[in-house]
Amino acid sequence: MTQPDFLNDLNESQRNAVTHIDGPSLVIAGAGSGKTRVLTYKIAYLLTLDVKPWEIMALTFTNKAAKEMKERIAKLVGDNHARYLRMGTFHSVFASILRQEANNIGYNSNYTIYDEADSRALLKVIIKEMGLDDKTYKPADVHCRISNAKNNLITADAYSENHIARSVDASDGKPQIYNIYKEYARRLKLGNAMDFDDLLLNMWILLKDHEEVKLKYSNVYRYILIDEYQDTNKAQQEIICLMSSIHNNVCAVGDDAQSIYGFRGANIDNILNFQNQYKGSRLFKLEQNYRSTHSIVKAANSLIHKNERQIHKEVYSMGDAGEPIELTELTSDREEALFISKDIKERMRTDKASYSDFAILYRTNFQSRTFEEQFLKSAIPYRIYGGMSFYQRKEIKDIVAYFRLIVNNYDDEALARIINYPTRGIGTTTIQKVRDAAHEYNISMWQVLEQMDRIPLPLTRGALNKLQAFYRQIEGFTEKLDTDDAYVLGKEIIRETGISKDIYSGTDPEQLSRQEHLEEFLASMQEFVETGREQDTPITLTDFLQEVSLLSDRDDESDDTPKVTLMTIHSAKGLEFPYVYVVGMEENIFPSPLSQGSIRELEEERRLLYVAITRAERYCHLTYAKMRYRYGKMEWDTPSRFLRDIDPHLIHINGDNVMPAYRRAAPMHRPQPRPAASPMPQPRFTPTSRIASHSPIATAVNLDFSIGDKVSHDRFGLGVITALDGNGGSAKATVEFKNAGTKQLLLKFARLKKIMAE
Repeated sequence: MTQPDFLNDLNESQRNAVTHIDGPSLVIAGAGSGKTRVLTYKIAYLLTLDVKPWEIMALTFTNKAAKEMKERIAKLVGDNHARYLRMGTFHSVFASILRQEANNIGYNSNYTIYDEADSRALLKVIIKEMGLDDKTYKPADVHCRISNAKNNLITADAYSENHIARSVDASDGKPQIYNIYKEYARRLKLGNAMDFDDLLLNMWILLKDHEEVKLKYSNVYRYILIDEYQDTNKAQQEIICLMSSIHNNVCAVGDDAQSIYGFRGANIDNILNFQNQYKGSRLFKLEQNYRSTHSIVKAANSLIHKNERQIHKEVYSMGDAGEPIELTELTSDREEALFISKDIKERMRTDKASYSDFAILYRTNFQSRTFEEQFLKSAIPYRIYGGMSFYQRKEIKDIVAYFRLIVNNYDDEALARIINYPTRGIGTTTIQKVRDAAHEYNISMWQVLEQMDRIPLPLTRGALNKLQAFYRQIEGFTEKLDTDDAYVLGKEIIRETGISKDIYSGTDPEQLSRQEHLEEFLASMQEFVETGREQDTPITLTDFLQEVSLLSDRDDESDDTPKVTLMTIHSAKGLEFPYVYVVGMEENIFPSPLSQGSIRELEEERRLLYVAITRAERYCHLTYAKMRYRYGKMEWDTPSRFLRDIDPHLIHINGDNVMPAYRRAAPMHRPQPRPAASPMPQPRFTPTSRIASHSPIATAVNLDFSIGDKVSHDRFGLGVITALDGNGGSAKATVEFKNAGTKQLLLKFARLKKIMAE
């Protein structure tokens, strides 16, 4: 038979992977090597061999990926073939099969699928009915544990008998999880409903417990292809194994070096052990990178080769040599944002680039704050990809609402938002009656609370007491507006209202993220106060709120004008940009402190950096800061250990002081036990932090300054004094900083360090 012309579009490795159709195969597709092309062309090739489209099952992780693949296949072999393919996400394909086979597992075919909000609402009801404390048994946390159990194929009954799971729950102070799970499963079944995790669990039960059904679908789907196989979990892997039991024509496509979703249940062992599970399978490696320059690819290779558990490959690029990876040490996270803002504008000028060519990649969401603030000041348009602006997050908006009400007691919207957050027993009925009274008397809701002795409110004595307590608390904070600085008062508000207690009451990923955002918000207040003192500008909560309001009031992001992309590395997977900055390359950030108790998790962190570097097409710049605000003080950090894993011949060091720090990156010490979460005021992770000064730098309090002196500043970095004014406590220095521009600083607060001649 003559091979179809479209095979000529493939290189030799791609063509070999596409044309192998008998028996299992594993296609290891390096970054930028054409993974999607191999999948689509393989399906198109099968169709040219008279394989019926309904005999092919292709499973993806997103609807977008499935849609794009189907469109590409239609262009190759025609829409009449493509439209009948069984192609979609694991959940959508299995949901369709379960509807046809629902009676086999005790469901009706018209079952309902619960989304995350539905599941958590039901769990909230169950927790309340069982008389359990919903601050201990947070629905989000309980749902996370049940979801993990289902994805590991542990039913409610099996969970009840699982001594390890129950022991872990008991040690976490949640011994009733198993009972909640049983009741949750019972309610779902009673309501003819499944949650998203049930679509996998029930599919596995269907195939495992009903041999005739397993044989039926194994015969129907003669070819099974899986995209992003490195991201599959235990349930998905077991289902594929059962469905392919007759023919074994499984083609798994993925890259173990890009397995970065272990926290979601993805199991890298699925791809690493594929050849052991499917005997006689063929291994194909796609090693030519079509995305990045030679330098970027080689640097990424040198990094990922440090992982012990991997399927070895040598990705290469036939493109330009390109610039080496850039590495820059900055004094602080503030200077990091300043430096990158300047670098973007310079490259826009020299390379005639567009803002949309640039991406800032960070390990955790809270790192976006300094870039958002600096980009707004520098008039650089940006968008947050796959997330929201720091100041639009619920926990931040709640805190800001408190600040708004304290600064302006007549702000009804702020009052309504936080009058019962954290929960203080003021229900919607009570709030509505206060609102009605305000409308009737043409006054603000605050004035209603202020005049409760004169304005009749049809409420119980208990409800009135709660309103009075809230009023007194806010009034007490308002009285401190002119005496306490923003940080002192803000921290007191967060503590005394119970916000910090609420945010630190859970350990699920969502709560941990909220904790990071709270800590970053506290750091922003501390930095605001420190900067204000140094520059002799106002530092009250009123002043801080004004600045935050300007940051919160962003233009609509829906327009299609070019913008710099800000995103986490996890969100960046599958994307590419001409210019990429990977920021925050410090030990306490990347690798994540949560990974430092496990070699397995440290290797996933290294894979995450590999993904970040390989997003870059032409230019990749790594940055780290020597100091960041944490827990109310500036702390020193060491460079990430991963920087030492990259071949130094492939890195261009910016600045005279970078190389010593680069060499001092933390050693690969033995994993330590994971630190437990602590309350807000205590640093949770400080294994590599140190508060110190490095000679030959001396502190300002012991030195006289002269015009022309070279100095260092905690946030603004290196600079030169260009002018000195005033005496004693009013003495000021004008400093021209390398990245931050000109600043006039009050010397008694500035903590400038003179750089002594060596």
